Amino acid sequence: MFYHMCLDHRILLHPQYFGPRLIDIVKKKLFTEVEGSCTGEHGFVVAVTTIDHIGNGIVDQGQGSVNFPVKYKAIVFRPFKGEVVDAIVREVNKVGIFCEVGPLTCFISRHSIPADMVFNPDMECYQNQDEGVVIQKEDEIRLKIIGTRVDANDIFAVGSLMDDFLGLIS
Repeated sequence: MFYHMCLDHRILLHPQYFGPRLIDIVKKKLFTEVEGSCTGEHGFVVAVTTIDHIGNGIVDQGQGSVNFPVKYKAIVFRPFKGEVVDAIVREVNKVGIFCEVGPLTCFISRHSIPADMVFNPDMECYQNQDEGVVIQKEDEIRLKIIGTRVDANDIFAVGSLMDDFLGLIS
């Protein structure tokens, strides 16, 4: 789920930023470019913890900009199949439930919701027969990730509520 990893990134700086505060500008640009981003290989970068090394810049011959290789450590969020996570419901419809686990979007199909829970179109929620459990927008639920799809810049998950201790968190 959360990992502390060593990562690499290249910072491209225009010549107008060259001067006595160059290193501070490189650090600031690293934080703004990397934090909150997602790579399919590593996952979502939550926070940069340390900057280990800022390499010598390499001048881009065509523009005069400089590429600085940076090695840093960051906390990353990478979901895996079989993980149990807490999520916030963002949308409920007859097809299923869309929810968010931090930056991760997760879909729970109606086939992965227990059979005793049915969709109520009037309230836009899933509720069980005795109406004791109601899952609606903005509720907190616990789900199990049954699959992930990794794109170049995003990760999507498919979840299930069909296991013990999964569902609405009261």
